[in-house]
Amino acid sequence: MKAIKITELKNVQADGSSIQFVIWKLPTPVSPTTHGFKYRMVYIRHGERVVGFDNERGKGDHMHLDGQEFPYRFTTLDQLIEDFMAEVEKRRQS
Repeated sequence: MKAIKITELKNVQADGSSIQFVIWKLPTPVSPTTHGFKYRMVYIRHGERVVGFDNERGKGDHMHLDGQEFPYRFTTLDQLIEDFMAEVEKRRQS
């Protein structure tokens, strides 16, 4: 099985900020994860990453919030998207 793109989104707001994400289903998990998905999600404002969620080989699931990196505990795709959007909304209101 090859990687299958599940979803992809790019949304640019009137203020110039943007949300972009892409999620793939993989034939084998990206080490050290065990869930079998590869994802990249980002919220950009004024040309800078404010929120980012991704997983990469060797690092696993993690998030970038306001210039800092933190571990992220992946449970489901729905929860991933919900968590990402919650962090975006917090920063849109500030």
